[in-house]
Amino acid sequence: MQASDLDPAVRRDLLSLDKSNAETVARHMVMAVELLEDDPRLALAHARAARQRAGRIAVVRETAGVVAYHAGEWAEALSELRTARRMSGGSGLLAVMADCERGLGRPERAIELGRSEEAQALTGDEATELRIVVAGARMDLGQFDQAVVTLQASDLNPARTGSAAARLFYAYADALVAAGRTDEGLQWFLNAAAADEDGETDAEERASELTGGDAQ
Repeated sequence: MQASDLDPAVRRDLLSLDKSNAETVARHMVMAVELLEDDPRLALAHARAARQRAGRIAVVRETAGVVAYHAGEWAEALSELRTARRMSGGSGLLAVMADCERGLGRPERAIELGRSEEAQALTGDEATELRIVVAGARMDLGQFDQAVVTLQASDLNPARTGSAAARLFYAYADALVAAGRTDEGLQWFLNAAAADEDGETDAEERASELTGGDAQ
């Protein structure tokens, strides 16, 4: 992997480092991203190495946080993402932070994040992802009806397709089933399966389970 493989915008953030260190940090970050799906623990080792060399750069701390999240290191991920937000002032990745709170067994804090001013400013897929996490936190607490309500918004449109729509429909179906509304849940699992163009979810299998293998 070469430093040039790193996104140009991220490479610009490394310009404050001396050239040799910037090259090394960039390579570690490229490897962290490349390994994230197949070997999150090794990806985390690269992200940590980048952080050790460039801990004062927000994008490095954010990358370390995201990689730690994928490796299941909730506390580390939350710490890194909080640091990155203090450094950059952004409100992105709020859904990841909320999910870390869930991973740490603190669903109430995830819900609090969902109520924050920063959360209200989110739009599009970022807002949807946070709603999915908050709904999950409600389910952690056994608040199934509230989880259903949390997910009800204008983007809950069965005509939509793509990854974000599939995840939203799946979460809604899951909440409906948990709330005892099985027939509605089945329909939304089918909607999720139809929207899931890349096969990211097991919506089709969940639908089949609910119908005894006869989902259409």
